[in-house]
Amino acid sequence: MAPSHTRGRILWYNDVDSTNSELRRHISELDNLSVIAAAGQSAGRGQGTHSWFSTPGANLTFSILYNHDGLDASEAILVTCVTTLGIRDYLLGRGVQTRIKWPNDIWAGDRKICGILIENILEGHSIRQSIVGVGLNLNETDWPAELPNPVSLKELTGRSYVIEAELDALSDAICRRFGQMATKDGRLGLQEEFEKYMFRLP
Repeated sequence: MAPSHTRGRILWYNDVDSTNSELRRHISELDNLSVIAAAGQSAGRGQGTHSWFSTPGANLTFSILYNHDGLDASEAILVTCVTTLGIRDYLLGRGVQTRIKWPNDIWAGDRKICGILIENILEGHSIRQSIVGVGLNLNETDWPAELPNPVSLKELTGRSYVIEAELDALSDAICRRFGQMATKDGRLGLQEEFEKYMFRLP
């Protein structure tokens, strides 16, 4: 499937507080589907009050800007569908089968390989823009003891990865999925596929 949107730039930083926060600070200067990526984050965020652990330079921590064309706020789940399915596409291409843990973590088997933080900017009852933050465990092998079930792509495949090349591939996979939001059938397909691969913990 070819991308249906012109890709924005990928901007790399050595260190930021969080890529979502950095993208928000520069949002008026960025084109649609621009990416802010960082080798390290001093205040990486997960869902709620959770932080995101990542050894600087070992993993993928980035945020994508998506400009919507009148997406109703009631359909916000579509942004989650696009992101999680795009990540699943990318990992499948690396030989790793994954599932989506509600609402927005990616698990390989019973271990977490990726977390997502989506922040929507509203205008009335519509979502004007989405900031999609992704933390993918790429080359990590040294985990804090308090993390219950992490895993990295390197641990699963035995390979080491070049983070710049993997960011290109992963962000392209997510951006291709955004193209499905353009039609009613595409949106329905996203939700059906999301539900197929989604699970909830008891």
